[in-house]
Amino acid sequence: MTLQTPRFTLSPFKESDWPFFLRLRQDSSIMRFMAEIASEGQIRTLFDNRLNDDNAFVIRDEQHSSLGDIGLRLSQHNPQEADVGYSIVPAAQGRGIASEALRTLCDFAFSQRDIQALNAWVLAQNHGSVRVLEKSGFARVQVLEKAYLLNGEYHDDWVYRLEK
Repeated sequence: MTLQTPRFTLSPFKESDWPFFLRLRQDSSIMRFMAEIASEGQIRTLFDNRLNDDNAFVIRDEQHSSLGDIGLRLSQHNPQEADVGYSIVPAAQGRGIASEALRTLCDFAFSQRDIQALNAWVLAQNHGSVRVLEKSGFARVQVLEKAYLLNGEYHDDWVYRLEK
């Protein structure tokens, strides 16, 4: 399934997206808010999971250039809830791409996947992602102080939620 925003296409991962995904997950400016940079083998495992996931998408512009990725991870405990996640290449950040893609993903989750609530986890220092979530209607529902270990340092993790 492909999703359309006013400016972008959210399309399923293809094998040819591997070099893009590898670059995205090895970019320290992106990963500084997500996780430690994994080995190429671990990144490949993540990519293979995305290839078989009908809730994971590459964000592409009109020229079919890959700008980022976005997706849902369904809750194992409550099938009517999902976590959202996204990343945008540094050169494309600050142009509303994540906000536009997230609004479309939320509509998809609520209308096509019977999801009742979406959750997002974001490090307190990730001001860009906080703006994206709040602009998209997510509300901060929890602060987990010094709960996320990243590169040897503990960070506050903020939990955001959007209900249908």
